[in-house]
Amino acid sequence: MKDRLVIFDTTLRDGEQSPGAAMTREEKVRIARQLEKMRVDVIEAGFAAASNGDFESIRAVAEAVKDSTVCSLARANENDIRRAGEAIKPANSGRIHTFIATSPIHMEKKLRMQPDQVVEQAVRAIGWARQYTDNVEFSAEDAGRSEIDFLCRIFEQVIKAGAKTINVPDTVGYNMPGQFANLIAQLIERVPNSDQVIWSVHCHNDLGLAVANSLAAVMAGARQVECTVNGLGERAGNASMEEVVMAVRTRADLFAVSTNIDATQIVPASKLVSQITGYPVQPNKAIVGANAFAHESGIHQDGVLKHRETYEIMRAEDVGWTANRLTLGKLSGRNAFRARLTEIGITIESEEQLNIAFARFKELADKKQEIFDEDLHALMSDEGVTPEREHFKLLASSVRSETGETPHAAVTLSVDGDEARSESEGSGPVDAIFKAIEVTAKSQSELLLYSVNAITSGTDAQGEVTVRLARNDRVVNGQGSDTDIIIASAKAYINALNKLHANTQRVDPQGESL
Repeated sequence: MKDRLVIFDTTLRDGEQSPGAAMTREEKVRIARQLEKMRVDVIEAGFAAASNGDFESIRAVAEAVKDSTVCSLARANENDIRRAGEAIKPANSGRIHTFIATSPIHMEKKLRMQPDQVVEQAVRAIGWARQYTDNVEFSAEDAGRSEIDFLCRIFEQVIKAGAKTINVPDTVGYNMPGQFANLIAQLIERVPNSDQVIWSVHCHNDLGLAVANSLAAVMAGARQVECTVNGLGERAGNASMEEVVMAVRTRADLFAVSTNIDATQIVPASKLVSQITGYPVQPNKAIVGANAFAHESGIHQDGVLKHRETYEIMRAEDVGWTANRLTLGKLSGRNAFRARLTEIGITIESEEQLNIAFARFKELADKKQEIFDEDLHALMSDEGVTPEREHFKLLASSVRSETGETPHAAVTLSVDGDEARSESEGSGPVDAIFKAIEVTAKSQSELLLYSVNAITSGTDAQGEVTVRLARNDRVVNGQGSDTDIIIASAKAYINALNKLHANTQRVDPQGESL
């Protein structure tokens, strides 16, 4: 029997710390349900003490998720831990993940505490956490730059206090695989009662080694990996969940572990996270990139046609890629539409949502002859702010762009039910329509990102646009899709404006990055 490798997903916590990637409570619940469907063991839903919004999001995830363990991060102080304990109360299975820094530079410069004080505080934190759950995880922040003798000492004491999982983070992505594996092996060998806990790792990707370090640690005895969908996370990101899972699965000859993950849910999870956060997946990204299973070289194509395993070590369908097949058309009915959404992992919350989505599907079918699964994912991601909740709504637009002439745009918006028409010139048609919208919206926001991706192939493909706006200390992402890229851009801009107006999205979370 192989050991179980616990997959601890922190997309909703550490992943959310990517600039502009913050999520609403509803978006966190959507992602959590997909992670549960993927059979992720532990979902770290947030940092309860960071804000009331984060607290409520964790509670909402704890109420929605039934099969996965729901976890909240907490610093090693009583207030943080009590907030975390209250947030996870509704969960069938809850965990508190508490941490304190252990490297000399962190203890001296950040905590301003002596080593003895750090150990005492860690032990107290475990005691507070155990008042809420026996499932307590302890992390030594910046363990990768900590002195091993001190790590052994603090880990021994928190295990005595009742910690069940010991996490060794490479907080700044500084370690090399061989070095990190040696650290894990030494800790397991030297710490008393090390066999009574699960050893975990949390690796950052500053040198592009997060997955390599995580896998090296697994070979050295770690039995939990903390990771995120698409490798999302602060700075260069975290270990990519899909890469860890598929490496262990594909190289079963080397790894004495297996995961509980349903790999066919990996691509749907990747697309959902990308759509919600506005962070596109690069085409050559392993496992989930658009080109991950594409073969351009004639030699490669010939080999794959003769025998797939000449150049493919995994099957695309095993990780959730579909054949991009035609699914529905303009004559398809509501039941067929609902059934196909269910098949591709999209949950319909109410009849009202279905009616709105079906009407938009019919509009799309009039513009685009062939509708694929990717089109349905984009269509449903556009429902993040429903018409009933929109403060701004695009009613009509007209854009003129001619060679040698300055582009001009005119838009008619509904603003809280009242019509307003405005127009503007710009350096290009997209710039013109954004400026025309701003004449009415007067949002005083700054455009941080404008990104366009084709959803499928062909000249009639929908364009999926992401717009990132900043105002004061808030950053929001807006998404829009349409066969007309100018309309898609306007939709994305207005989607972002609605999020700014609704004040539903907290941004730039100030939680700690382990």
